[in-house]
Amino acid sequence: MTDSVLPDSVLTETQEQDTSLETHPRPHLRRAWRSLDGWWDFAVDPAEDTDDVQFADRIRVPYAPQAPASGRTAGIGLTETTLWYRTVVHLSADEVPGLHERLLLHFGAVDWAAEVFIDGVFAGSHTGGYTPFTVNATRAARNSTFEVMVRAVDDHSDLALPRGKQDWRSEPHAIWYPPTSGIWRSVWLEKVPRQHIEALSWTPDLARFELTASVTLARPPRPGTRLRIELLDGDRVLADSDTLITGQRVTVSLRLPDPGVDDARNELLWTPDHPKLLDTRLTLTEEGRHTDSAAGYAALRSVDARGRRFLLNSIPFPLRMALYQGYWTDTGLTGDDERFQADLLLARQMGFNGLRLHQKIEDPRFLYWCDRLGLAVWVDLPSAYAFTPLSIERLTQTWLEVLRLYASHPSVVVWVPLNESWGLPDIPNEAAQQQAQHALYALTRTLDSTRLVSGSDGWEQLVTDLFTVHDYTQDSAVLLARYGSKPAIEENLWRLWPGGREQGLNGLTPGERPVILSEFGGTSWVPNGEEGWGYGVVRDGAALMERAEALLVAADQAILGKGIHGYCYTQLTDTYQELNGLTEMNRTPKVDVTRLSEAVRGEGRNAANPLWYSKRWLNRISPEGPVTGTQP
Repeated sequence: MTDSVLPDSVLTETQEQDTSLETHPRPHLRRAWRSLDGWWDFAVDPAEDTDDVQFADRIRVPYAPQAPASGRTAGIGLTETTLWYRTVVHLSADEVPGLHERLLLHFGAVDWAAEVFIDGVFAGSHTGGYTPFTVNATRAARNSTFEVMVRAVDDHSDLALPRGKQDWRSEPHAIWYPPTSGIWRSVWLEKVPRQHIEALSWTPDLARFELTASVTLARPPRPGTRLRIELLDGDRVLADSDTLITGQRVTVSLRLPDPGVDDARNELLWTPDHPKLLDTRLTLTEEGRHTDSAAGYAALRSVDARGRRFLLNSIPFPLRMALYQGYWTDTGLTGDDERFQADLLLARQMGFNGLRLHQKIEDPRFLYWCDRLGLAVWVDLPSAYAFTPLSIERLTQTWLEVLRLYASHPSVVVWVPLNESWGLPDIPNEAAQQQAQHALYALTRTLDSTRLVSGSDGWEQLVTDLFTVHDYTQDSAVLLARYGSKPAIEENLWRLWPGGREQGLNGLTPGERPVILSEFGGTSWVPNGEEGWGYGVVRDGAALMERAEALLVAADQAILGKGIHGYCYTQLTDTYQELNGLTEMNRTPKVDVTRLSEAVRGEGRNAANPLWYSKRWLNRISPEGPVTGTQP
């Protein structure tokens, strides 16, 4: 083991010792854990072997070296593709794994390709910049102290990488932002029994009033292995299943007590305005001996489309969303509980009932807060920009991991595998690119039939559950004329191609699909003499308020006129040079929040209900007064 740039005592003191189950990085499968975030040794070094690296710097994990919060004084150039990280881990006596235990080292995300070495020995690798992975640190951990090194390679010039909004130029331009390299989500430890619950996902079935748990064990089970699963509403046990496990993968369905009456049923259902979550407890036993236990949550809800309506729990639910890109001035792409909670409460205060998570795969903690605070979420697959066999392979790999990562979150209602044909630049004329859209749609629907899929959001749609349109006209009267009724939409889609692209390819029309105005607005407030980018520009705050309000009112009228059944306003916050947010990048509102929320909801806001929850939810969480706290 090589010497660290920082003394072990400093490393130990500066690692952020977060162990709370309430802030667990894997919300649906929680056990004891410890964060390894904090100061690590760091090097920008093309070395391929651990012995050749020259560590002369340090970095604060989990922030990318491009982010000021990383503590780096120098940025990362586009040609500096290989980064090295190192830390020394000291375990307490309780953390050292015993003979029948394992110590797992989890990485929230490393962009793009990662290799992990423990005490100089290769321990595992992962490719994909947005999804978590795990390596086994057991052998070294039995010594109570071990060294972790990570080699991260990220070539920003490779346009076949799923990159989302990360720029490939030296300076951010238009709607692309600074790139992210290396470790940019939390690193954490977890001690588990040798036989443990390795993976868990929940699937709701509202028609049967039940939830199905899909469980994967770490090893094939011994004879007599049993799994107990409990569903709870507070202290009340709703379902309790004890199952004999005969295979490494098992599904267990738990039927909830169905009162049969809508009002009573609705108390157990999740919606953005009634974000009901059920606690879960899982216990694994072998031959009557306790082996593993974990806590989490699940929710019961359904998503469907029928008669040009978006349905949530079989009830029409017009979507009023804002575009969310998840960047911060000091931390870049890396958020935390405090930031997530503040952003989502702000969105609800503005009247929105959903967010389109645009070109980024967020931390599961973000989805946890969407589940808990109540926001419907559309999830984009971050796009690549070149169309090659390698880009499709990488997109598919990332998407498979995302579908598993977010499977249990009730807030996720729509998957978006492609945005505006990004990465499929010649799709109107190239059969292979058309097949790519068909393939990603079919793959998504095959693996998840409980949500809807926007096949190519915004234009050039071949196969989709929702007919989506991106239109950045700055004239509210024009917007309403185009989308205020079904006949208006049919005429507009034939006559006008918003964005210069045909909306439906090969004769695809809205038909009986819901029409969603999934990008509009985009007005930037850029004072005279300053620079900034947007789809339309105003020069003072009052003009921004008037423009945003008028566009949102027009969109609401288009919903009432049965032209569309939802929208997504661009965007919630400014993002670097793109200044079309309703807040600045530091989250300072640029508009009157109350006035804006009334435009979004189409009605006056009740001062006792600033977050727009249903009366049922208000009575449940605060029967004696208004909701003024930070969470329901």
